Amino acid sequence: MTSEINITLTPDKKLTVIFRIEPGCLGPTGTDLIDNFCAIAQKEFETINSDFMHWQITPRHDKDLPEMTYKINNKKLNHDKAEKYLEIFKQSLDDVEEHLHEKLSVLIDQHLGY
Repeated sequence: MTSEINITLTPDKKLTVIFRIEPGCLGPTGTDLIDNFCAIAQKEFETINSDFMHWQITPRHDKDLPEMTYKINNKKLNHDKAEKYLEIFKQSLDDVEEHLHEKLSVLIDQHLGY
């Protein structure tokens, strides 16, 4: 997934996608593995759409926090506003989320040795 538009944005103008990963997705010992897994996943995502997006892959230790949060300049955006932002770059939020889940599924399998 790459953007067709080439604009240089400062970090405060990029869409930050915070994705919180449940420890249980890594199996019964997921609590012990989640921090290391998130660090690995973070490195994998850093270059994806990096011209207009910033990723924060983090463990979801607090079930009250949503799985995904979108922000620009530390201001929360709802799904619709995040979608409108991505439309500028000819991207769909649904496609971005689908790609995220697919890539994480592959990374989980690799991490667990499948």
